[in-house]
Amino acid sequence: MASKIRLSVACGDYEIVRPLKEGTVAADGLELVVLTGHGSRERHWRMARNQEFDVCEFNIGAYFMARSRNEPITAIPVFLHRRFRHGFAFVNVKSGIKTPKDLIGKRVGGTNFQPAGNIWLRGILEEHYGVPHKEITWVVDRSEDVEFTPPEGLKIEMIPSGKHMDTMLAEGEIPAMINPYIPKPIVSGDSRVTRLFPNYKEVEMEYFKQTGIFPIMHVTAMKQEIVEKHPWVTVSLAKAFEQAKQVAYRRVVNPRVVPLAWWSHTWDEQQKTLGPDPWAYGLGEANRKNLQTIIRYCDQQGLIGREMSIEELFVDTDPGDAGGDEGHY
Repeated sequence: MASKIRLSVACGDYEIVRPLKEGTVAADGLELVVLTGHGSRERHWRMARNQEFDVCEFNIGAYFMARSRNEPITAIPVFLHRRFRHGFAFVNVKSGIKTPKDLIGKRVGGTNFQPAGNIWLRGILEEHYGVPHKEITWVVDRSEDVEFTPPEGLKIEMIPSGKHMDTMLAEGEIPAMINPYIPKPIVSGDSRVTRLFPNYKEVEMEYFKQTGIFPIMHVTAMKQEIVEKHPWVTVSLAKAFEQAKQVAYRRVVNPRVVPLAWWSHTWDEQQKTLGPDPWAYGLGEANRKNLQTIIRYCDQQGLIGREMSIEELFVDTDPGDAGGDEGHY
């Protein structure tokens, strides 16, 4: 019997991945060592700087940057993390910022410039609310995952040593923050900080109705040498991720699994709003629009030198009708 190819897979500890981690779903011809103990930033940094994993859930912007620099990685269209972003813009209540355009000319905090959530929200603010990203000074508290020289006109500054971004926001040293995580003042109910879009859920639902976009945060990247040596691996991986996702869907639809009182109502609302498969994989029409939008935002924000095509960036893993009844991915 031929031995299986052993691959390390670094990703988040998601329900849609759990069947692969636990071994209830297997990838044909592959032995997957699923690593879920890393935080997002550590995982992205280690893949961006050292390519430490064979397969890695990876910040979509960092992946585009790596490909634009001809780094030896590629990606399959498996998107393990998506998130709407309007709810991740925060303001100090005494800042006078009431509308998105009030951000113009301000110093806006954030972890760093490259997180996918920040790329998306800057792009959305510019495209849908008339807030040019170069008319804001972006205040960051850490270095970038991918080494990056800001283009002319882009203003990025590091916070002073010993300062903490959440505290600066609460005390008014910075009037606003766009961040991939929810800051401590919001979590703790600090009345000095609020969201730019207090009704963010309704705003995000309306955004989806208008655009059809449920923003993709991460791609599934892999070492190019694996694809070149074993081209079949990409389809085997994609099919396994799809099967794991379908197992997760069937599991969580049971209201006994999730400890939320109105889980069934929430699940039904999601189905009605986002459709039966919000985490769709593959290069179908909806995902192409999603990807083309974030590619455009990365280009506009100076992270890549041109708008690359989807065909340059992804291996098409859809086997058409040959894949059985698992669904499209």
